[in-house]
Parts: sequence; structure tokens; C-alpha cells
Amino acid sequence: MNVGFLGIQYSFGLQQSAVNPIYDMLGASPDQIPLLNLAGPMTGLLIQPIIGALSDKTWSPRWGRRKPYFMIGALLCSICLFIYPFSSSLWMAVGLLWILDAANNTAMEPYRAFIADKLPAQQHASGFLTQSFFTGLGITLANLSLFVFQKNITGNLGSLPYWVYASFLLGSFCSIASVGWSVFKTPEIPPTEDELIELKKHKLKIFTPFKEIADAIVTMPKVMWQLGLVYLFQWYALFCYWQNASKSIAQSVWHTTIYQNNPLYNEAVGWTGLVNGWYNVVTFLSAFALLWLAKKINPKLIHTLCLIMAGIGLLIFPHITDKNLLFIPMTGFGIAWASMMGIPYLLVVHKIPKERYGVYMGIINMMIVIPMLIQNLSFGYILKHFLQNDPGKAISFAGIFLLIASLLTLLISPTHKTEQ
Repeated sequence: MNVGFLGIQYSFGLQQSAVNPIYDMLGASPDQIPLLNLAGPMTGLLIQPIIGALSDKTWSPRWGRRKPYFMIGALLCSICLFIYPFSSSLWMAVGLLWILDAANNTAMEPYRAFIADKLPAQQHASGFLTQSFFTGLGITLANLSLFVFQKNITGNLGSLPYWVYASFLLGSFCSIASVGWSVFKTPEIPPTEDELIELKKHKLKIFTPFKEIADAIVTMPKVMWQLGLVYLFQWYALFCYWQNASKSIAQSVWHTTIYQNNPLYNEAVGWTGLVNGWYNVVTFLSAFALLWLAKKINPKLIHTLCLIMAGIGLLIFPHITDKNLLFIPMTGFGIAWASMMGIPYLLVVHKIPKERYGVYMGIINMMIVIPMLIQNLSFGYILKHFLQNDPGKAISFAGIFLLIASLLTLLISPTHKTEQ
């Protein structure tokens, strides 16, 4: 059931590692990058909770409850990935990113609820951390494709090199193929008679998802508000890293700050793909170890320790001048990424009513994208006026925020042993 996550995360991997360098190559200035990334948080904020609320109220004997949404999302995602490298201008690339992000969010949101629907409570850890495995694998393949194609495919078409085209075309295939596998191979569990009566009683109307979201926020468990505070610092930091990683590596290893038509910057982007690929290799290798630990130790403590490792790693990252040593801090970051993709859901899933999994998983994503939205609107100013447009300082800033998030994780209410 989790195979489809590979294709969805391949697409996110390209967004993390390739979209910002494409913006650089198309002439964007460093302080413009945060605003040009508004697509991710805005579409996540609007799309995921709405899709979650709609899927809670959907049932088709033929198509199921969640699967129609992530199949439509994957199809749109594949089309956008195919077209994206043909962007003839910066603003065309920005516009396509909005559509791509909306498609990704349409596909991803029901997937969290799908896992919670399908599995009994004692297998939730296995389900969510298996998603971490496929998250790591998908993003690893995306980043490795950037590195391998950059090394082996030469030449340019317009403003972009051929290896960018190759990576996005492969992503287009992975998205629809992997999600299609999950759709056709994994049946959904039909609603009970009582649930069907409730679904028929509350038929979908245009304002239904908005009412559901508002009501869910008002009645949201305390533990979700606490998780939201952790996410504020955690996801702000991650966006700072993704936007500045390739430029930081170019500066510290290749000693260049020129991004357009610069072979040295192309080298740095390719190496960033390899470094990001490595932390995602660590993610899928460590996901099942974290599953074992989550059964032995309080998941809250695991997430705290993982965030500390990631924070220290990012503080070290911009000071490394040997490209091969960059893999050391990214090892801790990869373990933390596995935790981020699975452990927080374990902290809250037992407090969420089963019939509202979709809308609450959407609200958790709102907690992810609101910090990203804040980052997009604020970090350009911070980077320009306080960090001198220095990508290395931006990475250090992200490390400090991850350490703050680790301390806030300790404030989350513990889950009772019986509920675990």
C-alpha cells in the first residue's frame, strides 16, 4: 500500500533539490527564492485539509474513499513534471510549480489517512514508518538521478542543461506508475453499515469541507496544538536548508557565488543531489530501526534526539570545505528525516477520532505548510538584511531552529502506554 509514496516523494525530491537551482539558472536573485517557493505552503494550506475532509465524506464501491484523490493527484503531477523543464522563463517555472504542488498535495494527503484506515492501532507504527522508508527511497532516487544525469548527460536546451530534463521525465514516469500500483493492488476497507448511514445523512456540499475543517480545529486535541509549535520551528528550518543547500555547497566547497551559466555551480547542484540522496538513503535504512525503538522507548524522546542530531549537523554543514565530509552531518539529518516522516503521527493518531482521520491529517499538514508560508514571506528579508545573502549563514540559522524544535518536543503530552 505504500509503494505509491515512492513516486510522490520522487516528485518532492526534485522540488527540494532541483527547483531552486532551476530558479537560479533562470535568473532569480537569492532573496527572491523564498517568495518563489510560496507554491508549496499555499497549496498545502488550501489543498490538503480540503481533500482530507472530502475523502472522509466519500465512498464509492468501485473507486473507494481515498484512492480517487491520490490517483487524480498523481496524474496531474506526472503531467507537470513532464512539462516543467521546458519552462521558457522564470515565471513559467513558478506557475508550473503551483500546479505541481497542488497535484502532489492532492495525492499525498489521503495517503496518510489511507494507512490509518487500513491498519489496526498496533500496526500504525509499522504503517507510518514504512511510509518513511518509501519517502527516503523516493527522494533518494530523485537526488541520485540529478547526480548521475549531471555527470553523464552534457549540453543545454535553452537556459537549462539536458540532465534537468532527464530527471524530470523520469519523475513523471515514477509518479503515475507507483501510485497506479498502489491503487490497483490495495483494496480499501468498505465502511460499516452505520458509517454508510452517516455518509448518506451528511451529503457532500460545497461548504462541507470548510465546515469540517473549522469544527475539527475547534475540537482539536491538546497534543496537536503542542505538535504545531514544534512544527513551526522544524519546518521553517527545513525550508531554509532546501533553499540554500546547493548555494552553501557552491560557496564552501567550490568557492563560487555565481549561479548562471557556471559549470562550478552545476557541479555543486549535482553534488547537492548526491548529499541529499545520501540523507534519504539513511532515512530508508533507519526507518525500521526507529520502528523498533518506538516500541521500546517513548516516541517523543526519539524525535527529540533526532532533531538534536539534525540541528548539530546543519550548524556544522556550511563550514565543511571537503565535499566528501558533507555526508557526515547529513547522516544525522537523514535519521531525523525518518523520524519527521513517521514519529509525529504516532504522537497524535491515538487522540484522533477514526472517522475524521482525513481532515486531521490535513490539519497536521497545515501545521507543516504554515511555517513554510511564514518562512517564504519572512526569510528573504532576514537573509538580505541580517544574514548578508550568505547561504552558509542561512543553513546555520536552520540548525538553531531545529535545536529549538527539539526542546519544544519535550513539552508534548505523553501518550498513555495502553494507547500505544
